[in-house]
Order: sequence, then C-alpha cells, then structure tokens
Amino acid sequence: MRRARLIPLGWVDAKQPPTILCIGAHCDDIEIGCGATLAHWAGQYPQARLSWAVFSGTAERVAETRSAARALLGSERQLELRFFDFRDSYFPSQLAEIKEAFGQLATLAPDLILTHHEHDRHQDHRALAELTWNTFRNHLILEYEIPKYDGDLGNPNVFVPLSAETVRRKVEALTTSFITQRGRDWFTADTFTSLMRLRGLQCHAPSGFAEGFYARKLVLAP
Repeated sequence: MRRARLIPLGWVDAKQPPTILCIGAHCDDIEIGCGATLAHWAGQYPQARLSWAVFSGTAERVAETRSAARALLGSERQLELRFFDFRDSYFPSQLAEIKEAFGQLATLAPDLILTHHEHDRHQDHRALAELTWNTFRNHLILEYEIPKYDGDLGNPNVFVPLSAETVRRKVEALTTSFITQRGRDWFTADTFTSLMRLRGLQCHAPSGFAEGFYARKLVLAP
C-alpha cells in the first residue's frame, strides 16, 4: 500500500498564532468528530487559539463538555468555550436566530474552521454546516463526521494521523466525561476506536489510527 503524503498546515507558519474555530450542534459533537485531532494539534501547536461554539445543551451537558475539553487538551490549555441555548432537534426552524449567533463567531477571524459535514443526516448538524459556509466564505473549512444509526458515513478526503496515546485520550474523555450518554448503545469505546482505525487504514497512518474530514474547497498558495 502506498503511504499518503503528509502535508504541513500552512496556517501554523503565520506570524500571529492561528485561530481554530470548532462548531458543534450538541455538547459532544466536537469531541466525537474531531477531539483527537484537536488534542494532537494542541500539543503540536501550543500557541494556537482554540475556540469552541456549541449551539445547544443543558447545564449538565455543558459541564460535561467542559470536563471533556480539559481531558482532551489539558487543564492548563487556554480554550474559549461559547454555549448557546437553541432548542435541540429544531435548528432548521431557528435559522434566523442561529445565523445571528454566527455573526458573533465571524469576529474571531478564524484561520481554520471545523464543522459538521454537509451530508450529515441529523437536521441540526446540516443546518450548522450550511450556516458555516454561508458565514465564512473565504476560509479553510474542514467538515468532521459523527457515526450514528442513520448510516451517513462517507468517504473523507482529508486525514489527520493520530498516535495511539491520542486515540486513547479521546476515547477516555468521551466515555468518562459524558455521563448522560452512557445509556446510548452506540456511545461506546468500540464505536469511536473502530472509526479512527478505519480512517487510519484509509490513509495508511503509521499508528493505524486517524480522523477523517471533508474538504469541499481548498485553495493552494502560488
């Protein structure tokens, strides 16, 4: 098998520390979709500014997200967490209000945005993917994936290889922090590990693990 070429991210060479904006509909979406990648980048680029925007969640779920973020990134890591209280599963009927919230995020001037996949079958996820592209028209956007009953996993075209330790950190953060989700039959260590193993196979990651993303548009510098 021919190994995929590893390409360094150009934005990390900028004079100013890069800003990474992560967008999630629910309190565990970012951690499931790109938690290991964020843990990896946090160690590799300690000066990067990380900002999370979560659009729904009860007080209990918000506390779980804060716990998971500390577990993933370390208690000393600076992280900006923004929480909105839009009604879960009703995002398409709240688009005008959510779009106004996106206006607040635009002021962050992010260098990279991680958001939901445009073909995700959860209506809240799709709504945020659409508004991400509607708001950020000249940015590097990577769409992450979330396994679910609907069976909407596709074929990512961007991969972040991960160490076995980073994979373990992600799985532990999810399974120990999100207590309210433990009763869901899909919310298991096997689910999260197997998807990262599959993506690691697709990109021939040295450790065998990776997270996959969808890049709808990339501009190569001359």
